[in-house]
Amino acid sequence: MKTIGDDCGILEALLSDGRFLLSLTSFVLVLSGGFAIFQSVTGYFLPQDVHALGFDAQRLAAMANPHVVKFMFHDRVAFGGTLLAIGVAYWYLAEFPMRAGEPWAWWTFCVSGVCGFASFLCYLSFGYLDNWHGIATLCLLPVYLAGLWRARPARVDCRDMWRPGQPAGLGRWALGFLATGIIAAGVTIMVVGMTGVFVPQDLAYMHMTRADLQSISPRLVPVIAHDRAGFGGGLFSTGIILLFISRQAPLTKSLVQTVALMGLVGFGAALGVHPAIGYTDTVHLAPAYLGCLLFVATVVRLAHERRAPPPGIPAAGRNRTDGAALP
Repeated sequence: MKTIGDDCGILEALLSDGRFLLSLTSFVLVLSGGFAIFQSVTGYFLPQDVHALGFDAQRLAAMANPHVVKFMFHDRVAFGGTLLAIGVAYWYLAEFPMRAGEPWAWWTFCVSGVCGFASFLCYLSFGYLDNWHGIATLCLLPVYLAGLWRARPARVDCRDMWRPGQPAGLGRWALGFLATGIIAAGVTIMVVGMTGVFVPQDLAYMHMTRADLQSISPRLVPVIAHDRAGFGGGLFSTGIILLFISRQAPLTKSLVQTVALMGLVGFGAALGVHPAIGYTDTVHLAPAYLGCLLFVATVVRLAHERRAPPPGIPAAGRNRTDGAALP
């Protein structure tokens, strides 16, 4: 990570170690996630959607049924939740472990970011290129790459990803298990988005078959597939971040708060949108509800482990501020 002296320009100081650019990336992701949720709540399609489909949300609801429109928005809300979670995690990584010079934080940015940006290429499978999404990605990518380059460790060694991590308590094991599940879910949703697009519960909710949707517009299924694959890519990146954090991040107050906030925005968006649109199929939602319960239990456990004194230190010692045990 680059260091600077007093005799430097304002821009050089601002961009010196890359953390500003990576924090800016996190800020843009949070704004994008918030916009995706807000736009869905308004009930209107984006201009590129209208251009691709040839009609707006109100017309689609009249041609098919309102559930089709609601289904499209539910994927976008869930995708927005993953962007919010990634943005929160990236800010934590830039402001805490990366500030402390931890190489694993840089590798977390590198691996999760490459996977996240690469998931945009899923559009090659379903043939719908969202121009606005593409332009936003192309604008953000140089900022992210420049931040990575400026923040790179003095010695870039991929073995830093696999070096022994923090002592593993039950909370870390639970977070690692949850991260693995989120990665698997993200891969599954990406594959579904690039192939079949729908699961049986989706079609039952919309009261439509895939052929019915294609008869309305040949572009309708690709647009839905784009949203679905994007959500899967966001989940995949989120899982990677949590996996690195579960192994390497020190158990601090900021870590517990970050994990809790990631769960709140991620699960809050993905689960909250379903009852809002009336998509409450038990089989479809069971994995998400189980994951949410595990997330809550994990955060509670991590908070408990953070407050607990290290082995060999009496409970009374936890109130000391100097890290020593009371006699």
